[in-house]
Amino acid sequence: MTLPPPAAPESTGSGAADPLDARLPSPLVEVADERLAARGVRLALKRDDLIHPDLPGNKYRKLRLNLAAAAEAGHTTLLTFGGAYSNHLRATAAAGRLLGFRTVGVVRGDELADRPLNPSLARAAADGMRLEFVDRATYRRKAEPETLAALTDRFGPAYVLPEGGSNALAAVGAAELGRELDGEADVVAVAVGTGGTLAGLAAGLGRAEAIGFPVLRGGGFLAAEVLRLQEEAFGGRRGRWRLDDRFHHGGYARTTPELDAFAADFAARHGLRPEPVYVAKMLHGVHSLAEEGVFPPGTRVAAVITGTDPGGTG
Repeated sequence: MTLPPPAAPESTGSGAADPLDARLPSPLVEVADERLAARGVRLALKRDDLIHPDLPGNKYRKLRLNLAAAAEAGHTTLLTFGGAYSNHLRATAAAGRLLGFRTVGVVRGDELADRPLNPSLARAAADGMRLEFVDRATYRRKAEPETLAALTDRFGPAYVLPEGGSNALAAVGAAELGRELDGEADVVAVAVGTGGTLAGLAAGLGRAEAIGFPVLRGGGFLAAEVLRLQEEAFGGRRGRWRLDDRFHHGGYARTTPELDAFAADFAARHGLRPEPVYVAKMLHGVHSLAEEGVFPPGTRVAAVITGTDPGGTG
């Protein structure tokens, strides 16, 4: 079991096939937004949601090298962690189905075990993932050797992926996103859940600034996590990056009427309804910073789109 390089956009399928059928580099599409234009700001959407239908955006970039490492080490099982609405769990399950890995997802919240599965978990289960619901105290200890040993005793030897898939290999994989955007923007905006994408993006970006918008309440702590990942992946801090943690709208998977109205308006203007857990918060942050005058006139902003709302347009 090996993982070939991603296919180029113009690939016709000849030669060695990529079992994940990824399409890279992802498109960078400029959009006309009169609100931003009034501030002298240009916006382009980095459509990472189009890389793969089951592993969109940062999920493919973060998983690719980890999947190759798991295969090279002879693992047949992937074990990972996530909350009830985790895109990472769903992407890992899809990767397992496509590449022949058995997958186990440890889900935060044992109270969910007796409830109907939400669409994210149902999709993971349909792709063959064994869902293991644990109480929140156990979940907080997920990285401790004793907890991991208990899980591998129960499910067998496994390649363990951290929550969100964020580790050094994930950051190295995400650096390709930065290289694709190098020279194309002055500022790159990305939503932040666990820090792996921002760590890699900034490392590959060159002189542009990366701004991460945490989707967690009190997400400023993620700065230390981004730095840790950069140290592990690249030997130290790389690139220009910072966090703005004001746009979480109540916390992970939460929303507000303000955010809902913004997402609906963005969809009406641009024909793309942003995914609500991550992308809408990041785009709202970009527009708010522009209104605050943070971006000098002439600034080119690229917003990383890692998903769209399946219930909306786009």
